[in-house]
Amino acid sequence: MCGIVGYVGDGQAAPVLLQGLEKLEYRGYDSAGVAVYDGTSLQVVKAKGRLKILNDMIDGGKSLPGNIGIGHTRWATHGAPSDVNSHPQVSGSGKFAVVHNGIIENYLSLRESLHRHGKAFVSETDTEVVAQLLDYYYQGNILEAMVKVLQKVEGSYALGVICAERPDEIIAVRKDSPLIVGLGEHENFIASDVPAILSKTRSIYRLNDNEIAVLKRDSVQVYNLDLEPVSKEKVHIDWDISAAEKGGYEHFMAKEIMEQPKAVRDTISPRLKDGRIVLDDITLTKEEIERFSKISIVACGSAYHVGVVAKYIFEKLARIPVEVDVASEFRYREPVVNEQTLVLVISQSGETADTLAALREAKRLGARTLSIVNVVGSSIANDSDDVIYTWAGPEIAVATTKAYSTQLAVVYLLAVYFAEKLGTISQEVYASYIEELKLLPEKIEKILENKEDIQYLASKFFNVKDVFFIGRNLDYAMSLEGSLKLKEISYIHSEAYAAGELKHGTISLIEDGTLVIALATQTKLFEKMMSNVKEVKARGATVLGLTSEDNRMIEKETDYALYVPSADEMLLPSLAVVPLQLFSYYVSSMKGCDIDKPRNLAKSVTVE
Repeated sequence: MCGIVGYVGDGQAAPVLLQGLEKLEYRGYDSAGVAVYDGTSLQVVKAKGRLKILNDMIDGGKSLPGNIGIGHTRWATHGAPSDVNSHPQVSGSGKFAVVHNGIIENYLSLRESLHRHGKAFVSETDTEVVAQLLDYYYQGNILEAMVKVLQKVEGSYALGVICAERPDEIIAVRKDSPLIVGLGEHENFIASDVPAILSKTRSIYRLNDNEIAVLKRDSVQVYNLDLEPVSKEKVHIDWDISAAEKGGYEHFMAKEIMEQPKAVRDTISPRLKDGRIVLDDITLTKEEIERFSKISIVACGSAYHVGVVAKYIFEKLARIPVEVDVASEFRYREPVVNEQTLVLVISQSGETADTLAALREAKRLGARTLSIVNVVGSSIANDSDDVIYTWAGPEIAVATTKAYSTQLAVVYLLAVYFAEKLGTISQEVYASYIEELKLLPEKIEKILENKEDIQYLASKFFNVKDVFFIGRNLDYAMSLEGSLKLKEISYIHSEAYAAGELKHGTISLIEDGTLVIALATQTKLFEKMMSNVKEVKARGATVLGLTSEDNRMIEKETDYALYVPSADEMLLPSLAVVPLQLFSYYVSSMKGCDIDKPRNLAKSVTVE
């Protein structure tokens, strides 16, 4: 997902737009642009590359007068990164400028139709279709034109529009792509995420699908597609502004890794009361839990890896069969789910397009849905039967750390809660898990206190070409996340394998100097893992082992070793992930990579 910012008010728009876009840089982009009405016409300036290029072109916005405007940072989808393909896109008449997140799926047929009606296109983007459609339908009433456009387009979108003939208002609309309205004094805003406007206002509206907002200097009115007024509830954003700033750290990722003890504590502690897990967030009764014949988990990226861990946890503790699907595959495989299925949906943003689509498919098939989400009021949260929020706070770095850890914390809470309701664990075991959960934040802190050890190891391996992560059971699940974290920010080729699969072809990739990171936290599988370590070492690999501090025997087989505090083995993924995050961070730093904004990646993927 890219960045959208809009401003209407007493101040000069362009500097506000640039400041807002800067706060959204973490989402990733390849070009940026702004459109401002200067009192006579729409002035559009856009540039391929970093926001600084655009900033320099307009002298920080000073050279672009006007009190209303829209801005955008774009990741290329339709059309290569270029000045022409950058947003805002402008209609042929010059009346309309449009910024857009999402994808217009039927843009080719619409483009051909508009061609037949004399509209000439200058870009390769799907977004230009929206601008040209507005031009085509506009007969003096912009809202009526917008409704006609929305009836034509198919896909996902968050749109910000300004019109030269309506120079005092911004039109904003969303479907399956987040968009908020910021409410100020003699000024109002639109943005695709809160950090863009947090320094200007803490009072917002969250637009729902198919709602159209009209923003003027002193008013905001929201309509449905029948152009009937919609009453909106103001939401107060209570983040400390410093939560969305680096706070002295070189990168947001470093800050967010260090924030994990607090984030995990904030997620767990309110749900532990008098020795019990209390999930006021959900309405599931004991009888409803007993009726579930299986749990189906859907998620993408790191959230999917949380789901893989969750499979082991739920099946061991609650004895319920669990399936885990990459969300983009779930609805296309004709999944077997029904009223006896709990579909557990995991998403940091709550706006992930594939995950949202999978959720809606599950509901159509009659499943009960429960989401684990960080963003309050997001689409996935709103569409789920139940939602448990992770209190991670804003996560700015593209590579997730504290969101992953808090999602995992919720999985533990939920699995132990289900197990106790189903009677699959004793009260003694239940009590022991609660005590272990209480200790997780301080054990994470202990790992972070020794981060220099991990930094030293990163200094030895930051120039490697290939890395393989291996593990069994929960360690395999953790290997998936460790590998993803390394490859997405350092660009080193990295793969994760179930250690037992080595002999089934994978071991042919091991050669002299290959780094293998072997996770061995599961006691029952420790000896088998050491056999796998011997296999890769015999073929020239250098092995870095990771285990709990009561397994010092690993040093006999590996070249290097990392340790995490001892804990119940079911909870060790919450600890093991931290050194993997740190290792990836330090490797990337030593390679000089853009850690918070890795190439080609976006923070929230709101297109399929």
